[in-house]
Amino acid sequence: MSSETSDTLDQAMVRSSGLDTLLHDLTDRAVMEVPGAAACSITVRRAGRLLTLAGSEGLPSGLDLRQYENGSGPCVEAAETGAEQYAPDLSAESRWPSYTRYALSTGVRCVLAVPIEVEGETGAALNFYGERPGALGADLEAARAFAARAGDAIDVALRIERRRQSAADVRTALLSRSVIDQAIGILMARERIDASIALERLRRVSQDRNVKLRDLCDQLVARVSRPSDPASGSRK
Repeated sequence: MSSETSDTLDQAMVRSSGLDTLLHDLTDRAVMEVPGAAACSITVRRAGRLLTLAGSEGLPSGLDLRQYENGSGPCVEAAETGAEQYAPDLSAESRWPSYTRYALSTGVRCVLAVPIEVEGETGAALNFYGERPGALGADLEAARAFAARAGDAIDVALRIERRRQSAADVRTALLSRSVIDQAIGILMARERIDASIALERLRRVSQDRNVKLRDLCDQLVARVSRPSDPASGSRK
């Protein structure tokens, strides 16, 4: 892979506003950089099932989904076995008959699925599609090199996404703890009770009303914090 291609992928990482943007940029870039590639997609196993994270412009609808539904196809095998799958001419391919018939009907004649390593995921592959027999065979090394580079970029992006999600979870937990503590303080002041008794009362009401403790406390704090209606004040 040329240094220009590597720089382009690095720049995509920087300018990407999210994982989706990055992945679509990578698949479109693959079509431009890999000789013979008419379309490209990224397969990753998440939550126990394979799915396509992104596909380039021109990727036939359902091309990957047919494989996932049947549990058979080059993308599935590359992701699940970690072995590269290359079909230079689908019209002469016998390994995946159901998938092959569908792929040929969309105009795809050759497929290359290159496994990629993604931290925290059990299977992933970068898939290249060509419209002519042997279209991808002219420079398989270019496709493999791009897949390796893309795998690194995807891995970094997924790690960043997981960290962001973890940070969001921490913020949510802190906000929940804060509102619960405020509700406990309100009960302590009103009822002249200690913190453990106040918490137990809140938990009991939460269970009786089938309302989450955080939501119950949020409602209590909101009622206390709401400005009083001037019209309801005492009149002389």
